[in-house]
Amino acid sequence: MSLPPPIAAWFAQRGWHPRRHQLEMVAAARDGSHALLVAPTGAGKTLAGFLATLADLAENPRDGLHTIYVSPLKALAVDVQRNLLTPVTEIGLDIRIETRTGDTPSDRKRRQRERPPHILLTTPESLALLISYPDAAAMLAGVKTVIVDEIHAFATTKRGDQLSLALSRLQALAPDMRRVGLSATIADPEAYQGWLAPDADSAAVRLVTGDPGAEPVVEILVIEDRIPWAGHNGRWAARAVMRRLEASRLAIVFVNTRAVAELVFRDLWAENDQALPIGIHHGSLSAEARRKTENAMASGRLRAIVATASLDLGIDWGDVDLVVQMGAPKGSSRLLQRTGRANHRMDEASRAIVVPGNRFEYLEALAAQDAVREGELDEDRFRPGGLDVLAQHIVACAAAAPFQADALFAEIRGAAPYAGLARARFDEVIAFVATGGYSLSAYDRYQRLKQGKDGSWRLTHPRLAAQHRLNAGTIVEAVTMNVVFGKNGRSGRRFGQVEEWFGGQLRIGDSFMFAGQTLEVTGFEGPDIFVRHGRGDPRVPTYVGGRMPLSTNLAARVRGLFNAPERWAEMPPDVREWLEIQQRRSLLPGLDDLLVETFERDGRWFMVAYGFAGRNAHQTLGMLLTQRMEAAGLQPLGFVGSDYVVAVWSLQQVTDPRPLFSPDVFEEELAEWMAASPFLRRAFREVAIIGGLIERTLPGQHKTGKAMSVSSDLIYDVLRRHEPGHLLLTAAWHDARSKLTDIDRLAALLETAQRNLVLVALDRVSPLAVPVLLEVGRERVAGTADTALLLEASALAAEAMQIDGA
Repeated sequence: MSLPPPIAAWFAQRGWHPRRHQLEMVAAARDGSHALLVAPTGAGKTLAGFLATLADLAENPRDGLHTIYVSPLKALAVDVQRNLLTPVTEIGLDIRIETRTGDTPSDRKRRQRERPPHILLTTPESLALLISYPDAAAMLAGVKTVIVDEIHAFATTKRGDQLSLALSRLQALAPDMRRVGLSATIADPEAYQGWLAPDADSAAVRLVTGDPGAEPVVEILVIEDRIPWAGHNGRWAARAVMRRLEASRLAIVFVNTRAVAELVFRDLWAENDQALPIGIHHGSLSAEARRKTENAMASGRLRAIVATASLDLGIDWGDVDLVVQMGAPKGSSRLLQRTGRANHRMDEASRAIVVPGNRFEYLEALAAQDAVREGELDEDRFRPGGLDVLAQHIVACAAAAPFQADALFAEIRGAAPYAGLARARFDEVIAFVATGGYSLSAYDRYQRLKQGKDGSWRLTHPRLAAQHRLNAGTIVEAVTMNVVFGKNGRSGRRFGQVEEWFGGQLRIGDSFMFAGQTLEVTGFEGPDIFVRHGRGDPRVPTYVGGRMPLSTNLAARVRGLFNAPERWAEMPPDVREWLEIQQRRSLLPGLDDLLVETFERDGRWFMVAYGFAGRNAHQTLGMLLTQRMEAAGLQPLGFVGSDYVVAVWSLQQVTDPRPLFSPDVFEEELAEWMAASPFLRRAFREVAIIGGLIERTLPGQHKTGKAMSVSSDLIYDVLRRHEPGHLLLTAAWHDARSKLTDIDRLAALLETAQRNLVLVALDRVSPLAVPVLLEVGRERVAGTADTALLLEASALAAEAMQIDGA
């Protein structure tokens, strides 16, 4: 098939030929078909997504909004605009391309609604806000295509619920609109075809696959054949990493949390003997700081950048020739995605180095290396759409115009996450949005909808539309304070935000690490922390959440390495010795069992279970075990969990652990524990904010985290007492089960324990138990005793590795 002459000539002038999958995407557009493109990084996915749009606008020039591009990251939207402007300019097309994200000034957003560009690059949050305006119908009625980039980053999350609902609203406004999805890392394309399609009809979406590219090269960094016993971020190897950065043209150093980004940046700078220009990028930095770093990378003024998931996806800096992953990647898809940032060319191998934090993480890195080599991706778990997100969407629809419930219900059922939504549940959500529910209906502040004589629903007051736009979104960040460079009382340059709970601990004269710099606090004013350049040993801001869960596929591969002694020869000597002595002194975890070790040390009894179910499941299991041990009179002292292991210590010996791992009355115990724990309250606070029951922001006011927590706790207590079946309590329970505690993986682990629990009673600590015991002291439980045991690393390791008779 042929492209319009100007576009074909542009390819020819560059010595290029359109790839097969790019032409197939154009063909799908000309047939009016929805399409999902799965192609490797560097295959020209973004151009493939836009090529049909450029062709249509070249052949049929028009005014108005033609294509909406949805990105998971603000940085990616900006990067795509920069890269898309090049062919548009060189071809000579009269096409306006603009971004619309949370960083876009309000006057430009207003102008975009009045005079929209041909192509709008946005995020799910900004798109959801856009459809809430009364003039949205006129602006969006002519949309021909919506492109969802990095679709795997959305579909299984609440952001995906929000986007899917927005797509259904767009489809109602523009019935002929095509949906296009792009990704490089999808294990089950059919599931994503169903998510992308109107009415979840996967057959309606044409699958286009790209040719395989060059195999990525993943190296595991080992120094002097040794891997640390403990740690999880690879900082021990900063000097070696810096030497690799010196030898590369341009590098991205990925970390898994914002706090680690600050630490790793400081470590690398301390080893930066050549004073190479290095940047830092994460979501808590100001828009100005992030743009400055992105532009410096794009123009070649930086040699390396330390980044979190804020740069995970799609960014095309063609000169990047090295990716470093500090700490284990936690999933093969994530490692492949990050590796693809290097070279970003289909025909050249991308290079990545993984720096494991400890010996378990070395095995995880090796498992991820195997998975990438074999092309195995992590499977995504789809789930029904969140009711809190649905409530927010209903308010957005009402802010745009009054609606009829029957029509809106049919429209919402067209969104894949809500395809199975029952009418009774939908009516319950409408009632919640209208009154807050039975227990809250007497309060005017929760009256958001009213029904007219014609049956249509509308907002009770126009101010609710503005209030909705200030508070909409599905990402509930902790309340933040602004870091401002300047004198107290005078506004200065904003560096970004730290979480309020951290900022609240600071005092004038304290120093902390932020944006790669040491800052000294000079004063406070409302939500602002005023700072200047400081010295000394700074504190490092930490953020709620952060750590990524170990994927199920990777966990199974790690188990496989324990059971593949033929692979041990390729491991560093100290890791190989670690496994060999574990095999002699105890047992190694099997492919489908639960290995439990018990031993006594310094008057405390330890029980260590190797579940490989991920940190959240193991943390929940630790709570469950200590609760059951307390009831059994075993006097538990505490527990600690990692992605691989949970360890519990007590004053009394556990001689038969099987009853402790019983799945019987598990749900009842879990409900009792969660009701008394902060998990359910935290989950309720999030769904209450998303559902609009609690405002994050009020016009002209700064709302503190304490104020929001008080509001949330008061409402939670009222509903628990008077309306335990309330919609938001149900939503909070579901979130706490799946996201905070990973109950499904824990339940599977308990079932495994019933089938095949292997108990080994030891006379001292085993080699495999050392890494998790070095974390002891981070978790505490109340009970008959509450003293945590701190273990000294070298003595513990020596004890574990000693062979009897040696």
